[in-house]
Amino acid sequence: MTLTVTYAQRDGSACLRLAGELDMSTAPQLNDAIDRLAAEGQRQFLLDLTELTFCDSTGIAAFVRGDNAAAADGGWLRITGATGRVARVLEVTGLAEVLRYEADTPDTPSPSAR
Repeated sequence: MTLTVTYAQRDGSACLRLAGELDMSTAPQLNDAIDRLAAEGQRQFLLDLTELTFCDSTGIAAFVRGDNAAAADGGWLRITGATGRVARVLEVTGLAEVLRYEADTPDTPSPSAR
């Protein structure tokens, strides 16, 4: 399966919806999307994982890489919507807690969830 990354701007954040599988062959696609948006000045990233069906260690590394890059520029990366195996991987690695998304309001990402 492939990975599809779609993008929308919402309340100053880049909202990226991931669909499919995030693994060694597709993680560069996510890295490229984050890098491109960061080069355009984006510093806040919300990754919607609702339609992500698989995530391996390379995908986890892409999340950490994106978070580190955003934080280095004073921003943040958060994840939301993970279910099933993807949610389990995030829980086991501790990223569910570190990168969790908590809305201040229904549509506003909270950078305080670090």
